[in-house]
Amino acid sequence: MARIVGVHGVGKQRLGSNTLLKDWEPALADGLDRAGGPKPAPGDLHMAFYGDLFRPAGQTLGVGDPMFTADDVDGPEAELLLEWWAACARVDPAVPPPGGDTLARSPRAVQTALRVLQHSRFFAEVSLRALVFDLKQVHRYLTDDDLRAAARSRVEEAIGPDTRVVVAHSLGSVVAYEALCALDGHGVRALVTLGSPLGMRMVVDRLRPGPETWPGTSSWTNVVDEGDVVAAVKDLSLFFGTRVVGKVVHNGSHAHDATFYLTAKETGEAVAGGLA
Repeated sequence: MARIVGVHGVGKQRLGSNTLLKDWEPALADGLDRAGGPKPAPGDLHMAFYGDLFRPAGQTLGVGDPMFTADDVDGPEAELLLEWWAACARVDPAVPPPGGDTLARSPRAVQTALRVLQHSRFFAEVSLRALVFDLKQVHRYLTDDDLRAAARSRVEEAIGPDTRVVVAHSLGSVVAYEALCALDGHGVRALVTLGSPLGMRMVVDRLRPGPETWPGTSSWTNVVDEGDVVAAVKDLSLFFGTRVVGKVVHNGSHAHDATFYLTAKETGEAVAGGLA
């Protein structure tokens, strides 16, 4: 079994484990190099892939994500959308903060939030269709019991007796957290989360189990970019205790990009610590 298990984030439904490994393997090797850590051997990294669970079934003349609009954003998704808006306003001077009349989860607030976010620095390259689809992936994981169980099982099956480190990005950090809580007697020494939404209220309130039951590993390092809107709450120790060590990195204009997180020295140091 692989010594390192990677868990990807949202928006990967049309990719696969091999496709993602082509990006993750060299990026993680660069991070370990910068940290002076061990050089990963072939097969050291395994990708626990669950993105296909969100991929819509193909049909004649219409393959791809559904043509979502603002009208398709429901209550919990609107809650997450407004959290993203508030986080964008904190890091992007061009984004006005949500006012009192837009904080309610109303159709008008959703339309305004989507319009504002598409003109923000963070979401500028994300289409409305993709933005709503990503919202729905987070919501589905947290509310669809069958999909949640299937995604968690992919991670649990990837973690074997030789696995020492789990590196999880974005929504993958939620899946990894729940999977590790469910595994008794695992040998994982380090959990490394990148751009994690685990501190957002919508996520915290729906975790299974909740943050108070975190069984812990030898270490948990949460790596975050100050401009990463998905990781709106940077300090996870507020919910999960002081065993979570927070590290801030600078990913430039690609604040949430997994490969940029992986090449960071801070990520390499956390992974190297788990492998030592």
